[in-house]
Parts: sequence; structure tokens; C-alpha cells
Amino acid sequence: MKNVDIMLDNLSKSKFRSSFHLNNKMKNYVKEKGFDTIRKHAYEIISNRLKPEYISNDGKQTPMRQVHPVFIAQHACACCCRGCLEKWHKISRGRELSDGEINYVVDILMTWIKRECNYRDGD
Repeated sequence: MKNVDIMLDNLSKSKFRSSFHLNNKMKNYVKEKGFDTIRKHAYEIISNRLKPEYISNDGKQTPMRQVHPVFIAQHACACCCRGCLEKWHKISRGRELSDGEINYVVDILMTWIKRECNYRDGD
């Protein structure tokens, strides 16, 4: 998790990335559904929208409005498109994401969401 924490600290220094936050409705959604369900949603979203080798609408596939907490986290964590994954996380485009890369992306998204919800392990 140390790499995730370092990356989130680096992202927090970006004016654009640090402008994203979960509103109360999104925080309540996370609380109602639980972190395990949100993590499952994150795996589904990343597998469908970022995993493929070629994405026809890359750079435009992730909504920026408050539709789901994972989408907001994707923008905050620079995991919204393959271009941002390459720039910020050094995960190259033009190939399918590996299972390890998907796990990394989901871990960073979930860590950000937990921070936004002021979640502490054991809560």
C-alpha cells in the first residue's frame, strides 16, 4: 500500500486532481452499499472501461458528474483513461491491462474513496 499512498500524495498536489471529492450523497451511497460492493463495482468498471487494448472513446469514457463514486475516484486518481494511466502511473497504452494492473487501479481507487469517507480500518 505504500506505493498507493505515495501516488495519492502526489495526485493531491495537482490542482485538477485534488478538485474531485465525493459529495454527501456519494458518501452515503458508499456507506449503504459497503466497501466490498463498491470494490466489486470498481473491478467491473475498470475491466469494462480500461482493460481493453483498444478503447474507441479513450479520454471520454469516464463520466465527470456525480454518477457513481468510482467514476469520481477515477478522475481524482488519474485512472480515468489510458492516457492518464500512462502519464501518472506508467501503465502503457496499446495493450490489455494485466490482472495485477487492474488490482493496482482498484486499490488506489478504493484507498481514495476510503479517505474521502473518513474510513478507518475496523470501522
